[in-house]
Amino acid sequence: MALDRLGRVGVLMGGPSSEREISLKSGKAVFEALKGSGVDAAAIDIKTDSRQENIRILKAEHLNCAFIALHGRFGEDGQIQQILETANIPYTGSGVEASRLAMDKIASLKILSEHGQNVPRSQFLGKSEYLANNDFKSGLNFPLVVKPANHGSSIGLTITGSQADMPKALALAFEYDHKAVIQEYVAGREFTVGVLNEEALPVIEIIPKNAYFDFQAKYQAGMTDYVVPARLSLKTQEILQHAGVSAHKALGCFGCSRTDIILSGKDIPFILEVNTIPGLTATSLLPKAAKAAGINFNELCLKLLSLAYEKAKV
Repeated sequence: MALDRLGRVGVLMGGPSSEREISLKSGKAVFEALKGSGVDAAAIDIKTDSRQENIRILKAEHLNCAFIALHGRFGEDGQIQQILETANIPYTGSGVEASRLAMDKIASLKILSEHGQNVPRSQFLGKSEYLANNDFKSGLNFPLVVKPANHGSSIGLTITGSQADMPKALALAFEYDHKAVIQEYVAGREFTVGVLNEEALPVIEIIPKNAYFDFQAKYQAGMTDYVVPARLSLKTQEILQHAGVSAHKALGCFGCSRTDIILSGKDIPFILEVNTIPGLTATSLLPKAAKAAGINFNELCLKLLSLAYEKAKV
């Protein structure tokens, strides 16, 4: 799509969630990439989840399109998408319902399972239900992964080795959400599969130096090695790419997504989660995969904008 047809693009970043600082990094990188490509871009720091205030801000900027670089609550859960649709502003990424589903780990796990995807054995627990008796025994096999139902970036996540660890793990998860997901830990190699315009990008293997790919491993330099493209047989690459695209389509995603997968010892892919707005700095995983496919960061940002306009025409 010609640059002069993109109009004025607002890069929405920041947001009111616990992932605000990460979002600001993504947004700044996207803004600089668009400006470097000659796009009339505006950096817009979203600081509130007030519907009326955000509508006022968006209208004041006279935008032709919004590039969403918001992570977490209000950015990935369909709320800002609904506001943009109300304001009749095209936007990057998935629509309202797909965003809501992917952000809600409970809903997305159920849908992925219904579509024949392998997901870890899971249980779900409400905060009020737990606080009523302060006791929970899952019936699942330890170690268990305990995490908030509506958060990303491994925030609030704990891997527990015994029942004695559960109260602390649940207390942390409930600091961030009123629902928790409890899953059996799946041992294996960790991969991520990016999808761009309904097609899988090269597979990335994630090799954390910590025991697990936690928040520190994700965001502290040098704590994780990434192999791009992953050293796998063609057959295994295709299995993982198929799983990523299938998960993307099952949730109704659009534009791009990134699916995190554990490949078990029996070469069975287990879907951990689908990210509709993955990290968007030049060194984030989706851009790394795009680069391996011959698409640089500026080109990736422009492609996502072009897809936003295509979606608006549907």
